[in-house]
Amino acid sequence: MTDLIAERPLVARGSPFDLGDDDVYRRWRAHKLATRAQRAEDLIVDVADPEVLSAAEREAILRRCATWNMAIYRLPRDAADPAAALRVRCAQLGLKSLDANWLADDDGLSSIAVRPADAAPGVDAHGAYIPYTDRAIRWHTDGYYHEAGRRIRAMVLHGVRPAAAGGVNALLDHELAYIALRDASPRWVRALMADDAMTIPERRAVDGSVRAAQSGPVFSVDPGDGCLHMRYTARTRSIEWKDDAPTREAASFLEQLLNGQNPQVLRLRLEAGMGLVCHNVLHDRTAFTDDPARPRLLLRARFLDRVAAPTRGLGS
Repeated sequence: MTDLIAERPLVARGSPFDLGDDDVYRRWRAHKLATRAQRAEDLIVDVADPEVLSAAEREAILRRCATWNMAIYRLPRDAADPAAALRVRCAQLGLKSLDANWLADDDGLSSIAVRPADAAPGVDAHGAYIPYTDRAIRWHTDGYYHEAGRRIRAMVLHGVRPAAAGGVNALLDHELAYIALRDASPRWVRALMADDAMTIPERRAVDGSVRAAQSGPVFSVDPGDGCLHMRYTARTRSIEWKDDAPTREAASFLEQLLNGQNPQVLRLRLEAGMGLVCHNVLHDRTAFTDDPARPRLLLRARFLDRVAAPTRGLGS
């Protein structure tokens, strides 16, 4: 087996994600596991005013994101203009670099609802993409098909109307996935940090544009802040794994980790006025059934920056 310590470091020394520094990793790992969220309810911050966050509410959300990479806010009622209020909340949380894809609304937010799959090209192409259907979505992080310069570091999902039944999200802090993989085999982590670990093949969109093939790592560390980023999809038709043993074994391990009885996975449904704020953690969605009179609607905002840092740690 290759001597991991002797190889070129993938991240700066002193980082818990440096495969050559097991002492730092062990200390970080112990703290991370000791303080992890035990229930989905632990993530929830109740917000009094649907239009704006108070200083205490903002700090509570920031602290959860810093510790668990995600938080859930819960409004007593939704704002009169949910999209406008969402933009204000995002700005309060330090999220400014909005990534507006070609299916987003004019304000850069995406309205996630079931759309017809057979619309004419250029009229409404949303239904060709699985988020805009009522089908289940497998485990993924958002923007896994983007180039490195468009890395999605944060995401907000706001529930306007829930489905009549279903539409439950499973959530897993990607740092916990990293711990599980590294504990099983540091060699697998190194394989998934390679620049060619996972490739999303070229795809021609229904609007005629071509998305070039994108190769990149699953795990990477931002050089500026040292934070861990994960790029992943459990889909099989839109992904090519590097054809070597460590990468195949690591991908198989992740699949089992996500689809097994993992107590670290948190599950909840976003009811009206609830929102997920996260550092693009691993998530999925169950299939759902709509009420035709009140169909499911979520607003999604994706950002190139991370949630702002809190002034105190969780529990301080």
